[in-house]
Amino acid sequence: MSAFDPHKFLTARLKRLGVQCSAHQIEQLVSYAQLFHKWNKAYNLSAIRDLPSIIDRHIVDSLSVLNLLPDLSDYRMIDVGTGGGLPGIPLAIMRPSWQLSLLDSNGKKTRFLVQVKLELELANVEIHNCRVESHVPETPYQGVISRAFASLEDMINYCKHLVDDSGVFWAMKGQFPTTEIDALPDEYTVQHCRSIEVPDEDGERHLLAIVKG
Repeated sequence: MSAFDPHKFLTARLKRLGVQCSAHQIEQLVSYAQLFHKWNKAYNLSAIRDLPSIIDRHIVDSLSVLNLLPDLSDYRMIDVGTGGGLPGIPLAIMRPSWQLSLLDSNGKKTRFLVQVKLELELANVEIHNCRVESHVPETPYQGVISRAFASLEDMINYCKHLVDDSGVFWAMKGQFPTTEIDALPDEYTVQHCRSIEVPDEDGERHLLAIVKG
């Protein structure tokens, strides 16, 4: 049996997603996956332990939304409840002109993210170790993204101070969250909801864009 090649594995997966990337970006993504794998043992970043699954269920899953996000050369986004940097680190690697803030209240996880930023030289990443309600940006973000919130209502209520009236909440979800949409505050609406197909994943995936007004 041939040895596992993370570069070839990831390249093939991203090709099936329709995500184009350079050899340097593949190298950065693999380095991130390897750091995640190494630090996971001591820092408990995820219940997923083996490198192929980390690539598949974290990095590829994070990048499944890439082509659905704004096609802008400059975009300010915060990943709330980022944990070990998902989806923020993969997005920052793939969109070097964006400014990505990664927020988590867990000190171990943000220490890991500081190391990732240093080792991968991610100048477009800022890391915040605090609770979301205590983070007040100098300039409102254009977008908030998360795959960690229990409900859409919680995402809006905890994060609405991070954006102005034109900000977009990007919620990564599994099954279509009908009940959660019904529970949204009256002044917020789902601008659109896109179904996502992740290679070799049977479960449903959706990306919702929620706006005010």
